[in-house]
Amino acid sequence: MSRRVAVPPGKLPPRNGRALFEYQDKSLALFDVEGVLYVIDDSCPHQGASLCGGRLEGRIIQCCAHGLRFDLTSGYLLNSTVLKVARYPVEREGEAVFILIEAEVAC
Repeated sequence: MSRRVAVPPGKLPPRNGRALFEYQDKSLALFDVEGVLYVIDDSCPHQGASLCGGRLEGRIIQCCAHGLRFDLTSGYLLNSTVLKVARYPVEREGEAVFILIEAEVAC
């Protein structure tokens, strides 16, 4: 089951920009690439460095710490299907933007 989280308009990145959005215990990086919004965890799966401040080339974000490059559309490290950063679907309803976050199941 997913939780639908509204993003306040002031937290959305400008066109071709980026923004950080904190939700509960998650730090999310939001990227606008040519009007398409992508949302990923702001933590590189390698050693936890922030991805939001990385070098952005099209839909590819490069980690500042070690240069790993991730595809924003899939979350995967380039040329890999093993290492992945969590990504979140986005829904738009008029001017409203929602991030879908999977609910964590307690064991």
